Amino acid sequence: MWPDAEAPVGAEPGGGALGVRVVGVSRRFPGVEALRGISLEVKPGELVAVVGASGCGKTTLLRIIGGLDRADEGRVEFVDAGGAAISPGRFDLGFGFQESRLLPWRCARDNTALPLELAGVPRAERRRRAEQTLSLVRLADRTRSLPAELSGGMRMRVALARALVTKPRVLLLDEPFSSLDEVTRLELDEELLELRRATGATTLLVTHAISEAVLLADRIVVLGTRPGRVREVITVDLPERGLDRRASAGLAPLVSKILDLISERAA
Repeated sequence: MWPDAEAPVGAEPGGGALGVRVVGVSRRFPGVEALRGISLEVKPGELVAVVGASGCGKTTLLRIIGGLDRADEGRVEFVDAGGAAISPGRFDLGFGFQESRLLPWRCARDNTALPLELAGVPRAERRRRAEQTLSLVRLADRTRSLPAELSGGMRMRVALARALVTKPRVLLLDEPFSSLDEVTRLELDEELLELRRATGATTLLVTHAISEAVLLADRIVVLGTRPGRVREVITVDLPERGLDRRASAGLAPLVSKILDLISERAA
């Protein structure tokens, strides 16, 4: 868990990870039905990946879960370890986007501390928390660097630190590594697993990369094409996680099955 025993910003002490329950969520835009009747459940502490073809509503679903968009029908609930629905605190959700979205005039520490600054956390405390979180993502030696002085992978680490600095109970990631080269992406996938172990946060990951989903996830939600709907939820029953899964005999058949589901060739 986190290096210190302090409670997360905006959460009660000892709150633990939250689960996510999506019930009958539909979303329509002018001329487009983006989502239809989406229902799924993410258990506290679980890492679930959402995959599907472009335009199937993956990002829309994540934005609705994170409160950045609204559902036309259905609801999203957050549940405790006992399954009881609760109202999340202001900083119980952390969001990572496709781009780092760092402020170019702020150093890594001050970019990371931004959510705490907006919450009114005193300067010394937010700097301490930011430096602690940057250490968690292996950037302890770059806390004063500006975004222009960092590589693409480092900028995404800062973005992850910013999402984690409030110690969220649910982490929502929208293709956070899609713009990176393959080697850097694999490195950050491994670090994401380490962060999950360190923080205990429930993680919902949207990705176009089927291999990434299979290497990282406990379960994979496959969405059909527009309107987005759940085609299948797959439990990833492979040994280990991360790069160690590449040697599993079950990897290729699982990737093939997901490809067929996405292309809607599966029976």
